[in-house]
Amino acid sequence: MQAWNLVYLVGLIVYIGIRGVFGGRTKRNEKVVSRVDRADRALVALVFVGSIVLPALYLFTPWLGFADYRLPAFVPWCGAAIMVIALWLFWRAHVDLGLNWSITLEMRKDHELVVHGVYRRIRHPMYAAIFLFALAQGFLLQNWLAGWAGLVTVALLYLVRTPREEKMMCEFFGDSYRDYMKRTGRLFPRL
Repeated sequence: MQAWNLVYLVGLIVYIGIRGVFGGRTKRNEKVVSRVDRADRALVALVFVGSIVLPALYLFTPWLGFADYRLPAFVPWCGAAIMVIALWLFWRAHVDLGLNWSITLEMRKDHELVVHGVYRRIRHPMYAAIFLFALAQGFLLQNWLAGWAGLVTVALLYLVRTPREEKMMCEFFGDSYRDYMKRTGRLFPRL
């Protein structure tokens, strides 16, 4: 296994660990609104394939070798730096959300609108972190399929899910969320 592949693998383990810890903390929270449907489940499954399955096939089998390519030497270094930022933002977004987090389109009992920490300036820092992680994946795994599938599948999830998520938040929090939308950017702070 090449060094950059190992960097990706360690980052992926940290990513899964963060998700597992916070998923375990919120598992027992009562759901009061759920907008989970087949389309949402299919999108999450697609992201799983692009972010976990294809990279694993690339790392542990020769099956995707036909799609290998070489990047300039500085690109994987950039990927490693982006991955560190992505993992920090991913962790921080989970910490700031606390028990309000869900992997699907759900609202929990006693759900609060979180507007502090990284959510003070960005409405969707977790998606921003996932996009950054997918970009790092492309820079670290020098394979057209395994490297870039994460970015493509995350973009599709984001484009379909975010409008539904924001509609649900507006229905649940009303003008508080609409005001929050006016003063924050979706993935990047509003200038």
